[in-house]
Amino acid sequence: MPPVTDDEALGFALELARLAEGEILARFRTAAVERKPDGTVVTEADRRAEQVMRARIAARFPDDAVLGEEHGRSGPDSARRLWVLDPIDGTVWFTLGVPTFGTLIGLLEDGKPVAGVIHFPALGETVYAARGQGCHWRLGEGAPQRVRVAPPTRLRDARVSAGGPQGSDILPEPGTAVNLTNLVRASGYFRFVGDCLQHALVCQGRLHAAVDTVMKPWDIAALVPCVREAGGVATGLDGRSEGVVFGGSLLTSCNTALHEEVLAALH
Repeated sequence: MPPVTDDEALGFALELARLAEGEILARFRTAAVERKPDGTVVTEADRRAEQVMRARIAARFPDDAVLGEEHGRSGPDSARRLWVLDPIDGTVWFTLGVPTFGTLIGLLEDGKPVAGVIHFPALGETVYAARGQGCHWRLGEGAPQRVRVAPPTRLRDARVSAGGPQGSDILPEPGTAVNLTNLVRASGYFRFVGDCLQHALVCQGRLHAAVDTVMKPWDIAALVPCVREAGGVATGLDGRSEGVVFGGSLLTSCNTALHEEVLAALH
């Protein structure tokens, strides 16, 4: 497997996001909605965007593996690099014509998240990061701006969000029942924001913490490098940072003390 620098990997991930955008925006507000066996929704835009990204990865890095929401895992089991793709994170928003959905592209090397792109096709905004290079935000083709998480604060003063009530005391699911009601009451300011947008806002210092109770690897992989390179903390709701991409949940925050306060409130 030829060596690839973090710069090259990030540049390629941004290229994938632009490629997927063409398939997505061409079908925005017009795509027919289908329901998958697990009850979630999918559109042709989801499938086509993932297909074109997979094809580009296979052409450029044939020895790499790919894990995507719509087409599963492919590539060698022995691959050191794994590209993790969510063509449309927030498909429900996409089907409603709300422009806050995103495309997520994460890269794992030897199982560790090393690069991530959070791209919002309809908003023209991108948050992205690579190991040791900081986190950046860009609007359209404008100059990138370095972004950082908000200054430390206590939970009673914090701006906090959650992706939704599922997997909580409000709407329990098997094995997941964190006390979201308690977090709402303990936070200085709480909103349901949803999907990758809330974690991008943590990277930009607009939110102090964001909670997702039920997630898949393709929901998480791109977010972790961005939050950590912005100076924040990213763990599962069990508080573990190792293996977070495959942990099934995500909490991102601006500092360790707040992180621990949020975990304590949830549990």
